[in-house]
Amino acid sequence: MGQAALAAGSSGTPSPRAPYPDLSCPRGLEELLSAPPPDLGTQRLHGWNPDDCSENIEVQDGGLCFERRPVAQSTDGARGKRGYSRGLHAWEIGWPREQRGTHAVVGVATALAPLQADRYAALLGSDGESWGWDLGRGTLCHQSKGPGAPHYPAAGPQDAPLEVPERLLVVLDMEEGTLGYAIGGTYLGPAFRGLKGRTLYPAVSAVWGQCQVRIRYLGERRGEPHTLLHLSRLCVRQALGDSRLGQVSALPLPPAMKRYLLYQ
Repeated sequence: MGQAALAAGSSGTPSPRAPYPDLSCPRGLEELLSAPPPDLGTQRLHGWNPDDCSENIEVQDGGLCFERRPVAQSTDGARGKRGYSRGLHAWEIGWPREQRGTHAVVGVATALAPLQADRYAALLGSDGESWGWDLGRGTLCHQSKGPGAPHYPAAGPQDAPLEVPERLLVVLDMEEGTLGYAIGGTYLGPAFRGLKGRTLYPAVSAVWGQCQVRIRYLGERRGEPHTLLHLSRLCVRQALGDSRLGQVSALPLPPAMKRYLLYQ
């Protein structure tokens, strides 16, 4: 098999395919990302929480974005409004590369994880209550106390860290207890395992003054068995491929079938 390509789950121009894909893509992820995203009101319900963030962070646009104030020698974090204990969830983080600084970490946290530190650090993942991916170093953070953190995605000793584009997907599978990430339509594999039994919130920690970090919730899939209707649609979409899916409206098919294939 080739790379674990997913349906387009992020907005804007697709990023280049990422290397080192892990083919153990969570069950239901492709279907989740193929469906239309939740409406704006739902996205805001799953956005950043203005009552659960560092005092140096200002949540904007109803929770869809936050801006970190330019405070020296401080690392500041934010949690999402909703915590997840079951189901498969995905959300897009939009964080311009020039606004990341030395410690830009994206992941999840329990309600107990700290959201401010009086130093520059990879705050998210610094203890046992949070798990994160340091985007600049390409390393995983959980109970991190120093050097030696594992690289993600897994790479050889001579490989440089992956250059993470502005948009990335966070994939939390509470049915299997895994956290992973996807870039440019490619799932990079599980970054963390053993997360079952917790309630986890989207979270990031940042050090760059006036950085803006956006979140866009993409939906949920529960662990119930798929219906024949959903499985049939998934098979047809896979057979058509990305290029021909964009031409469904021009195919000689009944309008109801076109809407069915496009999740309309």
